Amino acid sequence: MTLSKQLLILISVIFLTIFGVNYVISIKNIRSYLQNESQVHAQGAATSLGLSLSPYILKESDPILKSMIGAIFDMGYYKEIRLDNADDKTLVKLTNDKVFAEVPSWLIHLLPMEPATAQSEISSGWTFGGSVYVTVNPGYAYLKLYQQAKSTFYYSLAAFLLSICLLVFVLRFTLKPLKNINDLALAIADGQFDKIAHLPWATEVKNVAHSMNLMSRKLNGVMINLNEKLLALGPKLQLDSLSGLYNKSTFDSDLKQLYLEHADGYLFLIKTDSLASLVKERGSDTIDAFLQNCAAQLKQTAQNFSSEAIAYHFYGAEFAVLARNIQPPQARKLAKSLSMTLSELGHVHHRDDIGHIGAVAIDPLGAAEDMLPAAHEAYEHAVIIGPNSYFIRTGDDRAKDIAEWKSLVFDVVTRNSYKIQFTDPITHIADNRIVMEEAFIQAFDKQGGSIPVGIFVSIAEKYEKIIALDQGMIRKVIEHLIGAPSSSNIAVNLSTRTIKNSAFRVWFTKQIEQYASISPQLIISFSAYAAAKDFNTYYEFISFLRTFGIRVVLKRFDSQSMPLNNLKTLKPDFVRLSRELSNDLQGDAEKISFLQTVKEIGDLLDISILAENIHSDIDFDIVKNIGLTGASR
Repeated sequence: MTLSKQLLILISVIFLTIFGVNYVISIKNIRSYLQNESQVHAQGAATSLGLSLSPYILKESDPILKSMIGAIFDMGYYKEIRLDNADDKTLVKLTNDKVFAEVPSWLIHLLPMEPATAQSEISSGWTFGGSVYVTVNPGYAYLKLYQQAKSTFYYSLAAFLLSICLLVFVLRFTLKPLKNINDLALAIADGQFDKIAHLPWATEVKNVAHSMNLMSRKLNGVMINLNEKLLALGPKLQLDSLSGLYNKSTFDSDLKQLYLEHADGYLFLIKTDSLASLVKERGSDTIDAFLQNCAAQLKQTAQNFSSEAIAYHFYGAEFAVLARNIQPPQARKLAKSLSMTLSELGHVHHRDDIGHIGAVAIDPLGAAEDMLPAAHEAYEHAVIIGPNSYFIRTGDDRAKDIAEWKSLVFDVVTRNSYKIQFTDPITHIADNRIVMEEAFIQAFDKQGGSIPVGIFVSIAEKYEKIIALDQGMIRKVIEHLIGAPSSSNIAVNLSTRTIKNSAFRVWFTKQIEQYASISPQLIISFSAYAAAKDFNTYYEFISFLRTFGIRVVLKRFDSQSMPLNNLKTLKPDFVRLSRELSNDLQGDAEKISFLQTVKEIGDLLDISILAENIHSDIDFDIVKNIGLTGASR
């Protein structure tokens, strides 16, 4: 119940209590007044009548006695007037038992009034002649009492209703600042640190509003500081400290994003083979200078070729260039430029053979994890060709062509002949309970051989079969959850194409309405990069999921996947960090600081931060000490 309703009820009860007490007292006072008035009136009438009858009282048969009494009686308000002589013989008796129908019987029962009777002795000279008795009719008093009670009630009711209307207006005006304070508190909980522009006039409420503004401003400052800290840590985590190029973890993230975009491109793996001999001949400073020079030359070559060609340094003598949106002729041109760069470096360092280049095209049917091994194979071919040479591996050696893959994937999806595995359980670090498991596809060809998941999903995405695949996965997960314990939580990955499809939403709504009991156990998973790329679509879809009580996890979150403001707006239930951020933490102050910052942001936004695939016990202990919610191993 709202405060305004509570105050309204309290004040109404107080008003009605005071009104009831005053009303009862008032009615009783009126009744006493009317009774006293009746007694006075009866006594006055009896005295007056006695004086008027005194000259005639000794003449008992005189008709004037009855005439005078009748004249007084006809004036009304009297129940009985009786004239007795000195011997108590009744000479004249007039009665009137008039009853007023408008007076309710319950009033007479609740407020009984005795008829007022007065007596006056009549004398003629010094001789006692008799007595006159006057009794007032109480019906008139009841009528007056009823009319007074009714008018008092209606006036009081009108005053009460008017007071309630005025009270409602005053309460709305007075309590409106409390609603503003509540709205601000909810906004702060959602990560929106607004302020109350117009402070209320009431001192106490004004102080509370001022305190809320102060808290909002301080929390906003904390979020800004944390965001700046993340922005500062981001480049440090992305760049190799020696060469200044992007590091291996950034390369892995960029390669995965390229596959999510289904973009064309080439990967060039560059190895400076002569580094081992240079280490033996020269000191560490010279080697560092060589690597820095090599990194600078490769970066310059990539930038001169295209703004979408990025250079990376993995470790030691291994470099890479990832070029987006280029075709085979452009790839050969870039490979030649990189080869010439190696020759120039060899000339500077007096080495004819400084390194080799292995290049491979982005395979739309492959997986990101297969690219580096393919590039290493191409590099081995380049070593055979000659000094500073390159070799570009084409996609002609695929096991199946695209038509075969398409036919196979369509057949598997149509027949629902794939299975769902529940893997990578994320356990709560504090109590070791399972927070969630992830649903993965396990598909097989006609010979029973396992189909690579990356190729399977890629073909389904490319040829718009992914919606049917996602629907099938959700059906299988729902069937699993129906028979599973209530503590089981399953995360299902959905593609961008699926969440944009209106028919899918209609279907999904029917499924959740039919199986509403399992909606708290169903978790929808998105890539942080995909959500950032198509932010409005994902924001709208997450809002759609909230209406069913379905939770959301953003996976593969790292320093470059999503701006903090987007995370504040989406406000997922879980954020799962990329595996690079959860491993090799010992001695890496930047990674640890990044995890601590993300954890603090999660606490402010009420988001659970999860780590992925922690390998070593040391890294797990570090994550545990930082205070992340859960982790998979």
